[in-house]
Amino acid sequence: MLPEEKLKEMGLNCPSVPTPVAAYVPAVFSGEFVYTSGQLPFVEGSLLYKGKLGRELGIEQGYEAARACILNCLGAVKAVIGELGRIERVIRVTGYINSAYGFKEQHLVLNGASELLLDLFGEAGRHVRSAVGVTELPLGAPVEVELTVRVMGN
Repeated sequence: MLPEEKLKEMGLNCPSVPTPVAAYVPAVFSGEFVYTSGQLPFVEGSLLYKGKLGRELGIEQGYEAARACILNCLGAVKAVIGELGRIERVIRVTGYINSAYGFKEQHLVLNGASELLLDLFGEAGRHVRSAVGVTELPLGAPVEVELTVRVMGN
């Protein structure tokens, strides 16, 4: 089953690439790899949540925000390769978690992105990753996620 079909079955969709909020492009296709810029948890043009994990937001909300971020990453990838079925392997996920002092559960928040990739791509969705706690993110977003994938058929 193609990733877009799996998303639909899960009640999700691959959104159109979000409009950049500064001077960058959403994704670059170079050689056999696509690298995305950090994507925020925009859903239909608005941030899903704002605030810090461990203060205004709990792990479950952070998890949902990370899922929204990775969907936006996939939208950016799709915009440069045409269809998600061309993804051969998910290589790396980097998540930045807007964390209150003392919050230490960044890894659980980023599971929202990682588990969705595993559901969509199976073993090819297994990846290396970093979950980094930060003091602020653009627009007050709780999570920002970057994605690197290898693409087949270049």
